[in-house]
Amino acid sequence: MPIGPARMPLFDHLGELRRRLTIVIVSVIIATVVMYFATPTIVAVLTDPIEPYLSGQDFVVTTSLGGFSIKFGIAIKVAAVMCTPMIVWQILAFFLPALKPNERKWVVPTVLAATALFFIGAVFCYFIIVPAGFEWLISETESIAKVLPELHDYINIEILLMIGFGVAFELPLIVFYLAVFHIVPYSSFRAAWRYIYVIMLAVSASITPDASPVTLIFMYAAMLSLYEISLAVTRFVVVAREGREGLTRSRLSFLTDDDDEEDE
Repeated sequence: MPIGPARMPLFDHLGELRRRLTIVIVSVIIATVVMYFATPTIVAVLTDPIEPYLSGQDFVVTTSLGGFSIKFGIAIKVAAVMCTPMIVWQILAFFLPALKPNERKWVVPTVLAATALFFIGAVFCYFIIVPAGFEWLISETESIAKVLPELHDYINIEILLMIGFGVAFELPLIVFYLAVFHIVPYSSFRAAWRYIYVIMLAVSASITPDASPVTLIFMYAAMLSLYEISLAVTRFVVVAREGREGLTRSRLSFLTDDDDEEDE
């Protein structure tokens, strides 16, 4: 994908932005059309981990436009997710000319890592969270009423859960870059662990759309594990590059050190 020059007139920048937005919009539209015709297969895949807990009942659609709206909603959401790597690349490519050469080398690994982490989170949710979460939710309903599995409701919750877990799995990348670039020192992350654990609990509760304690516990456990793993990897990288003093270095001192090196 071509990268524009660092210095361009304002209208050339606007033209570059329009070109990249056009690529994104057209790509999502094409992917949506393709996914629309593939929705029967997608629905079969999405409902597979839920069906064992429905006691043999079939999913139902209760409105005349329900079939079309469900298919279109699934198509555009799946298309947006599938186009995420390209969308991220178009955003980064627009700002890429403004980055220094030593900063540009991080762009491709960042896109690859972010994409991999998102899909790992979505797959984890599909195989682990969806069966456990819906088993609990359906059992709660069966204790007070007859279950009438409305397809739109079940699919919508499942897709939101998968997107939520995909976004949550980006946490290691965020922590890694904040610490490696000394925006937030590693020592600060470690010292403030109590507050961070509480914040992650609140975030876990806010991004699980079913309000189920099962999904909340799984989400919180996953985020805690990812956070600790990311800190371990960050510590290894920082110590290998800068020694133990890099663990406490702040962004201000980091910039000062760079300036001193350039003056020399």
